[in-house]
Amino acid sequence: MELIVIWIIALIVFLIIVSNIKIVPQARAVIVERLGAYRITWQTGLHFKIPFIERLSPPISLKEQVVDFAPQPVITKDNVTMQIDTVVFFQITDPKLYRYGVEHPMKAIENLTATTLRNIVGDLELDQTLTSRDTINTNMRVILDEATDPWGIKITRVELKSIIPPREIQDAMEKQMKAERERRESILRAEGEKRSAILVAEGQKESVILKAEGDKQSAILRADAVREAKIREADGEAQAILCVQTATADGIIKINEAMPSDKALLLKSYDALTKVANGQATKIVIPSDLQALAGLTTIIKEIAT
Repeated sequence: MELIVIWIIALIVFLIIVSNIKIVPQARAVIVERLGAYRITWQTGLHFKIPFIERLSPPISLKEQVVDFAPQPVITKDNVTMQIDTVVFFQITDPKLYRYGVEHPMKAIENLTATTLRNIVGDLELDQTLTSRDTINTNMRVILDEATDPWGIKITRVELKSIIPPREIQDAMEKQMKAERERRESILRAEGEKRSAILVAEGQKESVILKAEGDKQSAILRADAVREAKIREADGEAQAILCVQTATADGIIKINEAMPSDKALLLKSYDALTKVANGQATKIVIPSDLQALAGLTTIIKEIAT
């Protein structure tokens, strides 16, 4: 019976020892309290706590975390109320401060984010708020990081997830954007028409220039052709005259070589005169030698009768 009791006691001690052996995983931390007071922070590894005296807090994640807060009503400098949804990225750097620094850390960060956002946007007008997201994100990160440092929290990044202005403001903005798009469309259409007109005018100009160049070249070619024809005609006439003069010269040479008598010459002259008389001339000039010959012929005829 005593042996059974010893075994039971040993089993209970073993179970107590085993239940107090704790393994802390990677990127986790555990706060150890002894009799209600902070004792130590366990990091990654194998640990043992004293039963019934020490108490462990829930594991605290050391990884970067993100929390998405509900949209907050914010009033701008020009009295426009809008809803802004923020996303905060943070990391726990000191588990002890995170455990004892503030009650409900996430609720504290949410409220701090809302108040900081209202302070920053309250100094901006609507248009500045819509176009200054990076500035707002940077200012909020700096302010939140400084405020949460005593809590062992580091704010790594803050983003404005959405900015929702009132419905009437959205309608006005949509109309403004539509008018702006229509204006840009009109400008682009006008630029296109202008460019098209310029291209058409340049095409017509080049066409006129090319036509004028073509007419000029055609006139030059025609003039060259006429000049060449005249040159060829003149050459032909010159060749004909040269041939006639050559033939005449050859005839004179042959006549001189034949040594004709005066009577033959007179008869030749008479033949020439006959040919002249058969022409269309209205006046005929007769050489004096031929006139004397004609008178002599008349005298011979009278004697014969």
